[in-house]
Amino acid sequence: MGHSSSRFLNLRFSNRLDKVEMLEYYEALFGFNIPNILQKARDKGKEDGEMKKSLVGMLTIFWIIVFGFFDIPSISAQVMELKGVSFLPKDHRLCAMIPVWIERVNTELKDVLKITWVGGPEVMAPFEQPEAVRKGLFQVGFLPAAYYIGMLPEGDTISLSKYDFIKEREKGGVWDYFVERHKKINMMLLGTWLYDPFYLYVKNPVKGLEDLKGLKMRTAAKYDKMMLKLGMVPVTVAFGETYTALQRGVVEGFGWPTIGPREWGWLEYCKYVIDIPFYTRQNTFLLMNLDIWNKLPKPARDKMMDITIKYEPEMKAYFEKEIEKEKKEMEKVGLKRIKFSPEETKKYIDTANYAFLEDLEKKVPEEVKILKKLMGY
Repeated sequence: MGHSSSRFLNLRFSNRLDKVEMLEYYEALFGFNIPNILQKARDKGKEDGEMKKSLVGMLTIFWIIVFGFFDIPSISAQVMELKGVSFLPKDHRLCAMIPVWIERVNTELKDVLKITWVGGPEVMAPFEQPEAVRKGLFQVGFLPAAYYIGMLPEGDTISLSKYDFIKEREKGGVWDYFVERHKKINMMLLGTWLYDPFYLYVKNPVKGLEDLKGLKMRTAAKYDKMMLKLGMVPVTVAFGETYTALQRGVVEGFGWPTIGPREWGWLEYCKYVIDIPFYTRQNTFLLMNLDIWNKLPKPARDKMMDITIKYEPEMKAYFEKEIEKEKKEMEKVGLKRIKFSPEETKKYIDTANYAFLEDLEKKVPEEVKILKKLMGY
C-alpha cells in the first residue's frame, strides 16, 4: 500500500506541487498541520504505548485516505475564481499588456486559480473600484494609486521614483515599503502594468515657465498641485467632457501621457506639447485583495511574483515602442514639441516632484520622511 500510494502521489502532483508543498496545501485546506499531529502522537506514545498505537493507527488511516483514496484533482480542481476590474475600458490602448499578465498567470497557475477580467468603468465607477478590491467584491484590480489616495495618501508617491523596476525591488527598498503600506488597506501590491510618462499639452505656443501662468488647464488630482505651483489655473473636467471643454475654451490645455489624446480628438485644439516628461514612473498597479492573497499556497504566491517581475520590463519595452509610434502619428496631425532651457526644465520637473511631496507632507509627514530617503530626495 505504501509503495502504490507513493506512486499515486507522484503521478498526481508531478505537474503541480512537490511533496513538501503538498503538505502546505493541505494544511491550508484542512486548517491543521498533519505532521505536527503525528509528532504529538509519537511523543504521547512514549508515555503510553497503547495510546501511541491507537493514535498513530487512526492518523495513518486518515493519511492514507487523504493522500491515497481521495481524488486529489477533484479537490484541487476547486480552482479559485478571481474577478478583475480596471479603471480604463478593456479595449483601451493603455490596457494592452493587462491580458498578457493574466494569460501568463492563468497558464502557470491553472490548477490553483483563474483570473477573469470582468471589465472597466462600465462594470463599476473607477473611483469605487479600489474599495471594491479592498473588500473583496473584486479580487484583482488594475488601478492607479491616485484613485485611492483617501485610503492611502502616500501610495501615489511611486510616480516620483527615480529607479527602474529591478532597483525598486531590492530588499528593504521602495517597493517593499509600498507593499507593506498597501497591506494596511487590505491589498497586496503585485506589480505595474503600464508605462507612459505625463506631459502638458497647450493650445498656444509657450516659450518658458512665465508663459504658463494663468493658463486654464484640465486637471486631475495627480497633477493639480504642480499646475498651481506653476501659476496655472486647474479646472476639473470629467474625462468624457474634455473634448467639449477644449472646443468651447473652458480649458486651454490638459495633462496626459502620449497614448490617447490624438485618438480622442483633443489635438484638434491643442497643437503644442511641452516636451518635458514628468511623473515618468506610472502609478498603475496590479493589486489583489490581501485576504485572497493569503489564502493562496506559498508556491503559488511565489510563482505569481516571479511571473510579474519578469513581465514588468517586457511591458515597459512594449509601451516604449508604442509611444514612439504614437509620436510620429501626432506629428502627422500637426503637434509641435516645445523645449525649455536646461535651467527651466529642471525647475519644471522639480516643481512637479516637490509640489507633490509638499502636499503629501500635510497629510502623512512621517511617511514623507521615509519616502524621501528611499527615493533619493
